[in-house]
Amino acid sequence: MKFKNIFKNKSNMTTENTEFDQELDDVTLENNANGEQLIVEELSVEEQLAQDLAKEKDKFLRLFAEFENYKKRTSKERIDLFKTANQEVLLAMLPVLDDFDRAAVEINKSDDENLKKGVELIHEKLKSTLVSKGLEQVEIQAGDAFNADIAEAITQIPAPSDKLKGKVVDVIEKGYKLGEKIIRYPKVVVGN
Repeated sequence: MKFKNIFKNKSNMTTENTEFDQELDDVTLENNANGEQLIVEELSVEEQLAQDLAKEKDKFLRLFAEFENYKKRTSKERIDLFKTANQEVLLAMLPVLDDFDRAAVEINKSDDENLKKGVELIHEKLKSTLVSKGLEQVEIQAGDAFNADIAEAITQIPAPSDKLKGKVVDVIEKGYKLGEKIIRYPKVVVGN
């Protein structure tokens, strides 16, 4: 009997072992399942970190580009400011230069050579000082085609000849530019 009981117990043991193994397998599967979920979650975290890193890199590159553009813009503005810093002073000096031009024409009618030389010397000194600060005269004269981009027509008159139709008949006031910017347009009479 004992022998039979051993086999009977053995079958019970096997059943118990099988149930225990099944429980172990279930636990292992749960652990594996949790492990897989952890791996999936880790991949998801890694993907999230990669996406965050990509966003931050993009943000950094945009900020860097924006800062570079800011530096270029402020540098250009600074250069333009230096170029045109004297603009107001030069504009204020233009009527004085016009008066000197008119005075030079009238003084040339005089017989006093010393007066002519003195006024001419001062006139040339003023012009050279203004030119050294960047002032240039806008070149326009009678007979040139009228261009509204570089001259201001103050009136139109019947053209004295067919050649002067649509052209400058007379320059009333000289124009000046500072660098490439016209600070005072020449005032002209146009033939029609």
